[in-house]
Amino acid sequence: MATEKQKMLRGDLYTADDPELVGDAAAASVWLARYNAASAAPASERHAMLAEALGHVGNGAIVRSPFNCDYGYNIHLEDGVFLNFGCIVLDVVPVRIGAGTQIGPGVQILTADHPRDPVIRAKMLEFGRPVVISRNVWIGAGALILPGVTIGDDAIVGAGSVVTRDVAAGTTVVGIPARVAAKRDPGARA
Repeated sequence: MATEKQKMLRGDLYTADDPELVGDAAAASVWLARYNAASAAPASERHAMLAEALGHVGNGAIVRSPFNCDYGYNIHLEDGVFLNFGCIVLDVVPVRIGAGTQIGPGVQILTADHPRDPVIRAKMLEFGRPVVISRNVWIGAGALILPGVTIGDDAIVGAGSVVTRDVAAGTTVVGIPARVAAKRDPGARA
């Protein structure tokens, strides 16, 4: 029989108050307190601290404090990823962020989801849907990226947007919910 952690990582229904998951979340909280307190530390130290807790941290990846997440081990940052102040990543399943992506302050990336059926939801069950943010994406301040979303290469998400659906490569989306505002020619500059 699968553990609650195994169920969580597969994206199945699970209970978050399982002792193993509570322990993982507590360890992440201790790490977050240490990481966020080290905001003035040299970049190399902060990068090493990220590598302690996150699933993958590419060269030159920067995460400014304060930063918050559930577990950390499901977060994968490729080379040159930048997360500005106040980002939140609920990482009950994988969050993958591609090389060169820039994420503005106060952005929330959410993988945690809840059953729509109130009877199942009342049992305190939840599940996760992975988020993939491809390479060279720009996400403006205060945007929300909801569970299960994939954002294609070179896309732009406007500040304050709520992304409820996949975003195609080279597309700009804005609004609540986010809608296509522009589609760029992949060969065009600026």
